[in-house]
Amino acid sequence: MSEPHAPDPQSRPPLTDPDPHVMPAAYVTADVPPIGGVLKQRDEDFFVEEIPLIEPSGAGEYMHLFVEKQGLSTLDLVDVLARHFGVRREAIGYAGLKDKRAITRQVVSVHAPGRTPEDFPMLDRKNVGILWADLHHEPIRRGQLTGNRFSIRAREVSPAGIVHAQRALGALEQVGVPNRFGVQRFGYLRNNHLIGRALVLGLHQEACDLMLASHDRSPPSQTDARMLYDESDFGGAYDLFPQNYRGERTVLRMLSSRKTPAQALAKLDKSVRSFYISSLQSCVFNAVLDRRIERGTLGELCPGDLAFVHEDRSDLPVSELDLADDGPGSVPARFDAFELSPSGPMWGSAMPVARENPGEDEHAALAAFGMEPGDFAKADKRLGEMLEGARRPLRVRVKDPEVEAGVDDRGAYIRCAFELPRGAFATTVMDEVLKGDAARGHV
Repeated sequence: MSEPHAPDPQSRPPLTDPDPHVMPAAYVTADVPPIGGVLKQRDEDFFVEEIPLIEPSGAGEYMHLFVEKQGLSTLDLVDVLARHFGVRREAIGYAGLKDKRAITRQVVSVHAPGRTPEDFPMLDRKNVGILWADLHHEPIRRGQLTGNRFSIRAREVSPAGIVHAQRALGALEQVGVPNRFGVQRFGYLRNNHLIGRALVLGLHQEACDLMLASHDRSPPSQTDARMLYDESDFGGAYDLFPQNYRGERTVLRMLSSRKTPAQALAKLDKSVRSFYISSLQSCVFNAVLDRRIERGTLGELCPGDLAFVHEDRSDLPVSELDLADDGPGSVPARFDAFELSPSGPMWGSAMPVARENPGEDEHAALAAFGMEPGDFAKADKRLGEMLEGARRPLRVRVKDPEVEAGVDDRGAYIRCAFELPRGAFATTVMDEVLKGDAARGHV
């Protein structure tokens, strides 16, 4: 058994609130009563279908597959497809991450030069099905989707709540949906953002502890393994940790081989490390969004904003002079037409920052995490990759909302259906309808 953990010499003071902005601090639809209820009592209650951006040409070295999965994360799906087609995980491309507790459909690509879908046996797995397959000359890359169509049933509700659900969705259709990152971004322990923070700051021991130490939200299947980690019995923890938790097991395997925390974390799959860091960026973004909603300025542009241009995803600085012009094609007119939205920070070393009050809010949100902008440039050098950062719209448009009430074998439900652009979370819409932690259901 190894020696107890040594304190990390780079350790910074812990955050006073380790779980900030994972849940909404305020609602755009605060004047609409909640319908209550819960989501995701069963996978069938949450259905999402990706709206592809690319139409396969019918020729090329990439197989494009439209896949339906149930009870699997997108990363789990990648493992299934890599094994079936006999390729490395890196040969699998996908546009976006889809919910685990759901039935989801999305396009993925498989790099298999010289081979076609007909060269492989049928995928025989009850929770994964291939709905169509074709060839194309390019892979599917992250972000290459138009949006997603959702159909979501809230349970443990009164059918009379349909009136409030309709009012909430109607208000969001007018003002826009807060482009919040849903709780699933922060993991089953709700601490992915803290692991990302530790990785950016080079706090390697802290990152390992956040991933592997005992936690009151960890599932029972991990309890014994996490207790062994607390005792620095890394080999024993590795043996007991469930095999589907690939990242945790990678770190434990390296620690059990007497590697340092830094060396163990360096063996994490790049996609896993990037997801943790993205969770940090997401939580800081949520903090800026919360402040905007509390001020009642989500539905307007402010001097100093960097407006997000939805057509080409570029940035447009906004001044008082811009806001004073109310003619056709003006900034206010384009905002009302949902061509422009206020944007918030996905912090990185090359991200442009807003000015005036919006810029002050962005710096304050990062400082509340015990961080400063220069931390990302330092992380670029340490990790050997550039965390450029980006701007993200603080609101998005919800399209074609539908609401219905009904009863099935599980009891009463209210179903909400709608379309969102890529990168937006359906749980954010449902937060505004249900309001409260119960809206999260099982994540």
